[in-house]
Amino acid sequence: MSDLPQVHIPESDESDKVSGAQTLLRGLSLLECVAAGASDARSIGARLGTPRSTTHRMLSALMRAGYLRQSAIGTYLLGPKVIELGIRAMEQRPMAAVARPFLETLAAQTGDTVHLGVREAAEVFYLDKIPGTRGLEMRSRVGFRMPIASTGIGRALMLGIDPSAWPTLYQSAIAAKQRAGESPLLPPWEEYERTMVGYCEQGWVMDLEENELGVRCVAAPLHDARGTVIGAISVATAVPYMSLERMRELGPVVLQAAHDISVALN
Repeated sequence: MSDLPQVHIPESDESDKVSGAQTLLRGLSLLECVAAGASDARSIGARLGTPRSTTHRMLSALMRAGYLRQSAIGTYLLGPKVIELGIRAMEQRPMAAVARPFLETLAAQTGDTVHLGVREAAEVFYLDKIPGTRGLEMRSRVGFRMPIASTGIGRALMLGIDPSAWPTLYQSAIAAKQRAGESPLLPPWEEYERTMVGYCEQGWVMDLEENELGVRCVAAPLHDARGTVIGAISVATAVPYMSLERMRELGPVVLQAAHDISVALN
């Protein structure tokens, strides 16, 4: 028997359903605002485009339900209910638990930051991260998303995607960089495609600062029993510690770790 509480949804007409869905989505958007750093009612309302009274009602309701809490200075933070759901979400993704020992071994072996990620539409969703020992802090973190075509771990995932879909993913990455006010670091499409074809042949990929200036990484895909790409791992660090020669040496190491995780998953 499941220990999840039973939820009763009352009967309603179509207009109520639409209104209820809008309220739900607005509440979820509010949680995303807080997760992104909005911590007071004014900034949250500005991001959502909601009146002050509406914003305060939603904040109060989410606090009562445990999805938000207030700090000693009155700012809003994610509450214990979100943590509980996050833990349950991770439990429903056994890949992270199975891969963790292999990632720890790889991190100890290299001294670099190790990532585990999966594809979600045109983005990479980071399931796990083990920071390196060289004192380099990267913007990646568990639960973070980045454009799939601009990251090393994303390109490893792209090895399992039909090449006909690559141009769309490439353009999506360019657009995401522009929306973030960042200069696209990706090479021209023709060069990008040519490089990706080469990566398909060797089975692992490189990120030569195309996603984050000063950071390079080597990545390889994970496969299920049918050979379908279901995730990817990467080893990343600062350029001074990641020469092209070292990247070529690390490629087969990361590929072997990815293979070992794939076997354990299957």
